Amino acid sequence: MNKPVIAIVPLYDEERDSLWMLPGYMDGVIEAGGIPVMLSLVNDDVSLKETAHYFDGFIFAGGEDLNPAIYHQEKAEYCGKLNQKRDEMEPKLLKYVLEADKSVLGICRGIQLLNACLGGTLYQDLDQQFHPTCIHRQPAPYDHPSHQVKIVENTPLKDILNQETLMVNSCHHQAICQLAPALKPMAYSDDGLVEAVYLPDKKYVIGYQWHPEMIYKKSDDHLKLFKDFVDNCKK
Repeated sequence: MNKPVIAIVPLYDEERDSLWMLPGYMDGVIEAGGIPVMLSLVNDDVSLKETAHYFDGFIFAGGEDLNPAIYHQEKAEYCGKLNQKRDEMEPKLLKYVLEADKSVLGICRGIQLLNACLGGTLYQDLDQQFHPTCIHRQPAPYDHPSHQVKIVENTPLKDILNQETLMVNSCHHQAICQLAPALKPMAYSDDGLVEAVYLPDKKYVIGYQWHPEMIYKKSDDHLKLFKDFVDNCKK
């Protein structure tokens, strides 16, 4: 069987006007048996529709804060830096990918993108709006866990890991506030934040608030998350 080809939305450095990628995303796909390809930030509909059909799966990666306009809010002063190019391209690409029913993995910003585009909202800053008791923004390095999540029964994550809890790393100051109606939760932090979601009406659409690409080399559980995604891209 041919290896699935996985498209990864790039990170974008505005100061250098350059696309770049953290190696963990690509290395995780390779380790799981896939072939990673970094996309451009092309923004026209024809190209995005063709892109959605061309690849076997898509990773929407971490990065800057989403523009609150995507979830119909004004930008608060405590919202962080935005990325206009990604904010313009990613919602359109996600729409076409979902229409094509391709496998999707959203990580950090990626889970927030899923939620916002499907009708949910975000906390623009956890310290200001949620007052967390878990460490959601741990200091570097990020290859070790900072808090526990509780896994919801009868969800894909429970099927993947067959356990009730998972220790995760964490590097975010925003998170899901109101969950999009179409999404279902798969894990919660001990202080009540949604940490993982899935879209039951599609082939494979999963999002994680933590960063498996930064911790999978030290955690077989997080490597299983990559393998489950890549295996589903083969189907």
